[in-house]
Amino acid sequence: MELRQLRYFVAVAEELNFSRAAARLHIAAPSLSQQIKALEASVGAQLFVRDRRHVELTSTGRLFLPDAREIIGLAASAQRRLTGTSGPVRLGYVSWVPDELIASVRSDVRLDEWVMPSHIQIARVLDGGLDAAIAWAAASDERLHQQLLWPEPLLAVVPARIREPSILAGDLRALVDADLTSWDAWNQFAQDFADATGARVVKVDDGSVTGPAFYDRCRRMNAPILQAPKRHATPLPAGLRTRPVRGPTPLWCWSLITRAADDRPAVLSLAENAAKVTRAAGLHTVPSDPWVPPRDPHRAAIGAGTFG
Repeated sequence: MELRQLRYFVAVAEELNFSRAAARLHIAAPSLSQQIKALEASVGAQLFVRDRRHVELTSTGRLFLPDAREIIGLAASAQRRLTGTSGPVRLGYVSWVPDELIASVRSDVRLDEWVMPSHIQIARVLDGGLDAAIAWAAASDERLHQQLLWPEPLLAVVPARIREPSILAGDLRALVDADLTSWDAWNQFAQDFADATGARVVKVDDGSVTGPAFYDRCRRMNAPILQAPKRHATPLPAGLRTRPVRGPTPLWCWSLITRAADDRPAVLSLAENAAKVTRAAGLHTVPSDPWVPPRDPHRAAIGAGTFG
């Protein structure tokens, strides 16, 4: 078993697609497939079920994934200690990163190009693939430092016929997607929100949580739908409007997530700078009726009005 093969395994496990994983690793797809087969031979078990259209982890693969991440993280930590250098700080994100932060960071901060869901970004921080990520954390984790940057108020998308200036939370539909690889964090948030407010959960399996498919679904359902925080370039179509949500206002808490034991000056400086630019941009404002999920690590601070 080689460390390189473990990195390849983690990339395929996160992408669940050999072509995307190969592009991410900057190697040829056939070479990646050969290395995964070699790793499977080394551990004596099949790690993936795969055909030309589908890739998924086996039960053994799911069991092996956290161990592989831990080994990679330990190797990265050992290398940093032995060389006495840290290299550039690698910052990942899901769909939002403050423009002010990118404009002000030093040259030793590198923005990671692989935009992936929150749970994957957090796993990459834990295994050493990233030094920091801007993501949503579902719960506290003693291995991580989670610094709240922006409690983003989520909006409702409504038909233009609805004239009310805001939408009651209990009147919303919240979409949850069967694809847990992409939407696990959002699904947890949406389900908790529906349980707390009486909003109606609508299950989908076509990726219509965001993008053009989301707007198509909004038109078909002809009802207020909670908009996910995932950014996309598609403009709001004619016939639809966005409205604030009240009673309560759902907040998606974007955090800067780093390893708790990482006290390198460059990482601490990034955290300090992130807090400054988000505060200066007015992103530390919390509405009068906030709602965050029960296990959100920032729930107490927001409820007590001590954030910012």
